[in-house]
Amino acid sequence: MSTPYKASFPVGTKVRIAPRDRLERFRIEWNYHHKLQSEQLGYGDLTATVEEVSFYHGGDKLYVLKGVPGIWHEALLESKPEARS
Repeated sequence: MSTPYKASFPVGTKVRIAPRDRLERFRIEWNYHHKLQSEQLGYGDLTATVEEVSFYHGGDKLYVLKGVPGIWHEALLESKPEARS
């Protein structure tokens, strides 16, 4: 269980956005705040850097990603593993 009001991905963290099929499913199934916009679907599988973190009432973690439009729910982001040499 995640901790309320504690971001899993702090500002400056590199993350990977979920694949497009997962984004599309979230867009259909999510019925609450900050719905995923159609322009965001094209960013599936992209790697981006967390620029801002905010919290919706109740503790939902929301992210703004550098150079990527929209607000992103934590459920749509994954840790970006560090490249190995």
